[in-house]
Amino acid sequence: MTINTEINPIKMIENKNGFDVFLNGSLLFKHTSENPFIFVGSGKESIDMYRGNFDINDYIEERVPLRYASLTQNSDGFEAHLRRFEKDEVVLTLQFKQDKEGMRISFELKDSSVNRFWLRIAAEKEEKIYGCGEQLSYLNLRGKNFPLWTSEPGVGRNKKTYTTWQADVKDKAGGDYYNTNFPQPTFISTKKYFCHVETTAYADFDFRKEDFHELQIWEVPLSILFESGSTYKDIVTRLTARLGRQPELPDWTYNGIWLGIQGGTDVVQRKLDYALEKGLKIGAVWCQDWQGKRITSFGKRLMWNWQWNPEEYPNLDKKIHEWKEQGIRFLGYINPYVAEEGHLYNEAKSKKYLATKEDGSDYLVDFGEFYCGVVDFTNEDAYTWYVSVIKENLIEFGLDGWMADFGEYLPTDVKLSNGIPATMMHNAWPAIWAKVNHDALKESGKLGEIVYFMRAGYTGNQAYCPLLWAGDQSVDWSLDDGLASVIPAALSAGMIGCGISHSDIGGYTSLHGNKRSKELLLRWVEMAAFTPVMRTHEGNRPDDCFQFDGDEETFNHFIKLTNVYVSLAPYLKNLVSVNAMEGIPVQRPLFMEYEQDKHAYEIQYQYMLGSDVLVAPVYEQGKDKWEVYLPEDDWVHLWSGHEYSGGTYTVEAPIGQPPVFYKKTSMYKKLFEGLNISLTS
Repeated sequence: MTINTEINPIKMIENKNGFDVFLNGSLLFKHTSENPFIFVGSGKESIDMYRGNFDINDYIEERVPLRYASLTQNSDGFEAHLRRFEKDEVVLTLQFKQDKEGMRISFELKDSSVNRFWLRIAAEKEEKIYGCGEQLSYLNLRGKNFPLWTSEPGVGRNKKTYTTWQADVKDKAGGDYYNTNFPQPTFISTKKYFCHVETTAYADFDFRKEDFHELQIWEVPLSILFESGSTYKDIVTRLTARLGRQPELPDWTYNGIWLGIQGGTDVVQRKLDYALEKGLKIGAVWCQDWQGKRITSFGKRLMWNWQWNPEEYPNLDKKIHEWKEQGIRFLGYINPYVAEEGHLYNEAKSKKYLATKEDGSDYLVDFGEFYCGVVDFTNEDAYTWYVSVIKENLIEFGLDGWMADFGEYLPTDVKLSNGIPATMMHNAWPAIWAKVNHDALKESGKLGEIVYFMRAGYTGNQAYCPLLWAGDQSVDWSLDDGLASVIPAALSAGMIGCGISHSDIGGYTSLHGNKRSKELLLRWVEMAAFTPVMRTHEGNRPDDCFQFDGDEETFNHFIKLTNVYVSLAPYLKNLVSVNAMEGIPVQRPLFMEYEQDKHAYEIQYQYMLGSDVLVAPVYEQGKDKWEVYLPEDDWVHLWSGHEYSGGTYTVEAPIGQPPVFYKKTSMYKKLFEGLNISLTS
């Protein structure tokens, strides 16, 4: 039987020696016996974790091409039956079916020995690829391969730098360009489609070949979904309709900066009094040490026993409500692990809520000179218990938000209640952790009022994580791990459905000689004023980091940039609403607005803030001028009022005036004109 039939939007053409599959006219798969598009095999992996950093090795025992295919057609699609040899038994059956306006490929594996899978997707030489979760080193992924495994991103994240070398030698924590807290087996192609793989297994998406992309997965996935769209906004809207969308942020978000302060009630009150007296607009105070602290060689850490510590924060139960009456919300911190010296650990252990070793004995994870138990969220009772911990100890106490940290540390040798190997649950863990927080808000009737923010993620975070943050950047100017890295991080995350993101102002990690400078802090807050949320962090070693109240000039800089952010609120609220309704991110790659501009596809350190504002942060030290690329349009420089058309320009960029442009025809023109007043007032 020869198949040459179209079941909208899928078209399959059987050739003499194989077949081609098209989606809305775009070639996705080309199979011949000489060049098959699927390989299967078996392998044995070794995975070692040290404090959230993973050493992953795979010994491939077998990789064989499925060269021979027979095709059948049914009422709702096509099937391809693949064999190793022409007269061999069928190893794998693929079902190509229409799924809404896309194509879903489902797999039926006939050989239980197979645990490795490779799929080749037809590519074009000039094609570009975006997504794969939150990627901090590259926006266009073409020319690289990307292992997809949630982990610590590493310190430095570039094997050629001194910082990364030091981190590797001393802590096994240097990281590389692909390491990320938030991977996802999803990408968008400039051939105008998205590809999403339904798997939680380790994967490696390889975009180095000119004529095909090869997706390696450590299982035969449940299914793979493709859907095309007319524009990139349309594609992201279609993707998020499948995966879920982030809700709108609470209105209080935009009241001012979220100040990260530690040290106890008196310290917080003193700094708030000073800030308010000086005129700083404050939306929240974020005290991650509200439940206590510990000091390690890494720096200032927290006591992971999730309840108010009255010794560290006396009278917080009253202060939290006083601050709220002043319009200042109180934010805290929690993660999905419990310290062994805390009462929550003892309670969880006694009720058998913790993941164990294979023999049922205690399993403790090293988090850096202290040890914790892993709450087993696959145990329904443990899940319910941890939801109640959040409800009672955070929400009922009066917190209006928190950092829902970690999620990427699930060891691969723990035993879980559901019986599924931890190697398959590891990537799923951050999304489960997100849902724990979501359910606590839902059961408390606080959805839309309280906001939590996460760094770890995977498929599912779209629906359950209202706010992403870019993780623990180094307090330096490095491209891979410093100020610049949070720009592609936000843009790539936005491409796969997490369009509300922010970062620690000034970075977090001070190690191996890195100390936050005043200039870095000033440049970072400039950028943060043009993101959905402004939030500071003291860093892991506050005494090594210049702080927002380090001197009067810095404090005034924060006041002025926060005024800009607050003045932007009507525009930002609209963008966040669009993200909630349509999945279109707040911070967008230039090409999302200017699809015909070929140069826009290569720019990863500028972004569109919505449709009307272009931001080009200064991410190098000692610069007072900055080169900016403007797509063809009528632009107005925010600070000078000078008008520009498309092209590359060098503009004045003194500290306090980051390169920002808005469209001359914007309906928000009056608001943007007023921002200059906000900065200088």
